[in-house]
Amino acid sequence: MVRWIDVCSVDDLQPDSGVCALVEGEQVAIFWMPEPDAKAYAVGNYDPFGNANVLSRGLIGDIGGQPVVASPLYKQHFNLETGVCLEDEAVKIPVYAIRIENGSVQVNLSSLPQDGAQAL
Repeated sequence: MVRWIDVCSVDDLQPDSGVCALVEGEQVAIFWMPEPDAKAYAVGNYDPFGNANVLSRGLIGDIGGQPVVASPLYKQHFNLETGVCLEDEAVKIPVYAIRIENGSVQVNLSSLPQDGAQAL
């Protein structure tokens, strides 16, 4: 069963940037890309290379059409849909389903299968 947890208002999200939310004890990095397709992504905030919870402060963009966040510490890029590190495919971060319902950002803490994320 999918359990959606209210995290914040969509108005709390910063365009083309990340925020961190503590969701049932887990730090979740939430990214909002309003242009061109209005998508939100949710991944674990923990950077496995820097051993710190900092990914929500990373720069987002795309590399080869893949939405990514660059760690603010050592600059590794993580695919926001799969969690896979572009520089070392053996390293992955958790990816969570996210949706916006009635102006509320909701996350499901069950990690998604590695074949892709639900982005909204």
